[in-house]
Amino acid sequence: MLCRWAAGRAMRHCRFSLPGVTSMVHAGAMSGSGNLMDFLDEPFPDVGTYEDFHTIDWLREKSRDTDRHRKITSKSKESIWEFIKSLLDAWSGWVVMLLIGLLAGTLAGVIDLAVDWMTDLKEGVCLSAFWYSHEQCCWTSNETTFEDRDKCPLWQKWSELLVNQSEGASAYILNYLMYILWALLFAFLAVSLVRVFAPYACGSGIPEIKTILSGFIIRGYLGKWTLLIKTVTLVLVVSSGLSLGKEGPLVHVACCCGNFFSSLFSKYSKNEGKRREVLSAAAAAGVSVAFGAPIGGVLFSLEEVSYYFPLKTLWRSFFAALVAAFTLRSINPFGNSRLVLFYVEYHTPWYMAELFPFILLGVFGGLWGTLFIRGNIAWCRRRKTTKLGKYPVLEVIVVTAVTAIIAYPNPYTRRSTSELISELFNDCGALESSQLCDYINDPNMTRPVDDIPDRPAGVGVYTAMWQLALALVFKIVITIFTFGMKIPSGLFIPSMAVGAMAGRMVGIGVEQLAYHHHDWIVFRNWCRPGADCVTPGLYAMVGAAACLGGVTRMTVSLVVIMFELTGGLEYIVPLMAAAVTSKWVADAFGKEGIYEAHIHLNGYPFLDVKDEFTHRTLATDVMRPRRGEPPLSVLTQDSMTVEDVETLIKETDYNGFPVVVSRDSERLIGFAQRRELILAIKNARQRQEGIVSNSIMYFTEEPPELPANSPHPLKLRRVLNLSPFTVTDHTPMETVVDIFRKLGLRQCLVTRSGRLLGIITKKDVLRHMAQMANQDPESIMFN
Repeated sequence: MLCRWAAGRAMRHCRFSLPGVTSMVHAGAMSGSGNLMDFLDEPFPDVGTYEDFHTIDWLREKSRDTDRHRKITSKSKESIWEFIKSLLDAWSGWVVMLLIGLLAGTLAGVIDLAVDWMTDLKEGVCLSAFWYSHEQCCWTSNETTFEDRDKCPLWQKWSELLVNQSEGASAYILNYLMYILWALLFAFLAVSLVRVFAPYACGSGIPEIKTILSGFIIRGYLGKWTLLIKTVTLVLVVSSGLSLGKEGPLVHVACCCGNFFSSLFSKYSKNEGKRREVLSAAAAAGVSVAFGAPIGGVLFSLEEVSYYFPLKTLWRSFFAALVAAFTLRSINPFGNSRLVLFYVEYHTPWYMAELFPFILLGVFGGLWGTLFIRGNIAWCRRRKTTKLGKYPVLEVIVVTAVTAIIAYPNPYTRRSTSELISELFNDCGALESSQLCDYINDPNMTRPVDDIPDRPAGVGVYTAMWQLALALVFKIVITIFTFGMKIPSGLFIPSMAVGAMAGRMVGIGVEQLAYHHHDWIVFRNWCRPGADCVTPGLYAMVGAAACLGGVTRMTVSLVVIMFELTGGLEYIVPLMAAAVTSKWVADAFGKEGIYEAHIHLNGYPFLDVKDEFTHRTLATDVMRPRRGEPPLSVLTQDSMTVEDVETLIKETDYNGFPVVVSRDSERLIGFAQRRELILAIKNARQRQEGIVSNSIMYFTEEPPELPANSPHPLKLRRVLNLSPFTVTDHTPMETVVDIFRKLGLRQCLVTRSGRLLGIITKKDVLRHMAQMANQDPESIMFN
């Protein structure tokens, strides 16, 4: 017996020479079938990883993490150093959450400050410090009065700076042109940066995050370049005035942070299942800083994006969201000691009779959600299937130009969407100067500032109403064409703006109705003359929640996010009524939210837990091979050569191959992954002597009997999964779909009495579901 030590390995390779047989075995190899790896377990880092655009094996990742944890626990008893290492491993998750929260909060604060400055840059510049926004510039001026707090000598519009004129047609036209030019510049820079440096930085990111969290691999989607470019371009596109928001992309940014920090710890970098636990928590941190809603962020991650969400992840998501919110609060980007620009407080309770208009707003939200999803998906499909998709820069420039040209004349579309929502949410106090608060005041009014009675609307309110109506139509149309372009584009803020505008108009209508007809039976019990009955800002908030719910189909997390925005518990019932109504109405026209619709449009392999499969088909109807197709590609346990296997791998693109006793018996032994077979053969050729193309490969414990002059056989039993998931051919597909959903399978084998009949992959399941729903099964492109 000849033995030698492998370099860098604490395991001996011993060659045994037996009559007619020469084989390589491991003196220190573990016995049993629990370990998935053979001699290539430690030295080859690619083992256990997955190829791009493939789905991970959740069961396998869970098993590997359990083995790793068991190994660390057993070693921790050997020495103090190993015990310290085990403590560091246990705390690494919390450290990652802390780092994610800190970075996500910091980036969100920087983005908010930069957007504030660059949005104002389209209208003018601060003479004392060009990096000051309009508000910051006037803060520092000693000549600013309360009545003219938006005007100060230090802030000059472009017409004042260039031609020294602040009024008149020429000044208006010049400011108009500068607004358009700045918008085009910002949009062009954004789309150029995305196209050249990080193509994955476009869009909302939430559809892809949902798909990744379900186990799909998209290399580079959460990379460092994507993080950098998405952060920079997000500032540019929001500042350009396009009808999009930063809230959705902030989830993508936070997940990029999570991916970066998880790569620093082997516990997460080497296990795709554990990495997804970190990404779920990062998504919660993203929503936390987007809306200033830590609890809403956790619920959003749980309800909307996460596929696997154990209790441990819930705690860590809460911690990451807390740290992110604390960091953003420390930066205080809006200068109001709040986490968001549109934080509001109302002083008037709502009344039972108002539930009717709240439910009507819910109906509007559901109809808007349906209209938007169908219109946007139709436009995106046209973009993918026509020449339009070949000119992403031109598309962005055209949409930006149209948006800027139409938006500037209307004060409600000219300003940033966040500022618009803030104004629509606000209650009209005595100090408000907005057109929406231009009521006819009673000169004898002596009530406190926060309890102003309902008043008749003035000229400014009626002017604001028709301007809001025009802005509403414009926002509805332009958002359909904006979302999905090759730039970062969120949907939360435009949807909320649509709902807030509709809600504010309904609120003003109800308020005036109650004022002029307070003797009607509807108003008689709760709205007496001189009372503060109706709060139009509350209607705007309810409308915003309804429209956002209609588009995304969020319910619980949406209500909590909106409640955290207002800080008022008593408005939860109106929000719940609107959210549930919008979901019911939207679901009546289609079960898919906007993110699920984009997932299906892109052909991602996403098995939505919300979908129901009620058809009475069997596993034998879905499995491959079907009648008329070539037989299933399999490996035999001890009769194929290395060359045979390499040829099979080269001629097919399957993720793995079932291993059977022989082609005649088709008795199932296990399943071998394609990637691990390739690595095993490659490294065996490099490290083992005598492995050639006609070497026999075997998956049994003992080598097969071979002639005396045969080359060394190659044992790959530990590459073999001896417990692949199997179902019988008469298993209902309803059960199979449930198994794929809940266990996160890549494939399962179909057998009858232990004999292999076929295989069902995740792609087969998705295509069958699409076919049963009268959709195109070929739209599912990945496995």
